[in-house]
Amino acid sequence: MILKGKKILVVGAGGLLGSKITGALLAEGAEVIAADLDCSHTTSKLQSVSVDVKSPLLSIKEIDITQEDDVKLFFGDLVELDGAVNATYPRNAQYGTHFYEVSLASFNENLSLHLGSAFLFSQQCAVFFERAKSPFSLVNLSSIYGVIAPKFEVYEGTPMTMPVEYAAIKAAILHLNQYIAAYVKHSDFRINCISPGGLLDGQANQFVEKYRNCTLGTGMLSVDDMLGSILFLLSDLSKYVNGQNIIVDDGFTL
Repeated sequence: MILKGKKILVVGAGGLLGSKITGALLAEGAEVIAADLDCSHTTSKLQSVSVDVKSPLLSIKEIDITQEDDVKLFFGDLVELDGAVNATYPRNAQYGTHFYEVSLASFNENLSLHLGSAFLFSQQCAVFFERAKSPFSLVNLSSIYGVIAPKFEVYEGTPMTMPVEYAAIKAAILHLNQYIAAYVKHSDFRINCISPGGLLDGQANQFVEKYRNCTLGTGMLSVDDMLGSILFLLSDLSKYVNGQNIIVDDGFTL
């Protein structure tokens, strides 16, 4: 159990990735604060992926990561914390519109929701570290499309697209991490990224096959394939890994 004795906060714990991260952390002996917009929804999602919601190591909390007062109050109430994972994915109703139809107002709103909340959460993790003066590891989520330009050919013949907001946000998160690591400038405060490739979530077979042809053979990955890298970054096994990005994509970016 590489995380035994550590207390980890997962925001976005009611989502596809956040719920699995919560379960993996508990399996490694961590005490987990699973936070999202609605406790009942988070509880149901955790139960659906076989997380023991009655575990004495688990507490389920509410937080709106897009609201500054809410996030600051949440961190202000914390006494002990060894790390955090931001698995949130805030977006507006127009998110996913094709490039030529994206309005400036919608683009700006999505940047504010997603990138703005990533900044706020990362900032408050750093503020907590300065107050607590104990080792802290933060893991943010970027994407392969924060690293390379989209391969639009995999979307041809499908109603799907790669949202321009997503690419801009995920690229910015990578640099935000490096900025914060350089600003805090302390070996005990670590901030790193995981950049997943495409994750299986009910996509059409046509898209899945096109995507597979851009990889080394496996293609779309499962959420479980991301967990090892996240656990590594939260653990003492990565003690001096800081400001880095781990790409998990079966060779999609090669």
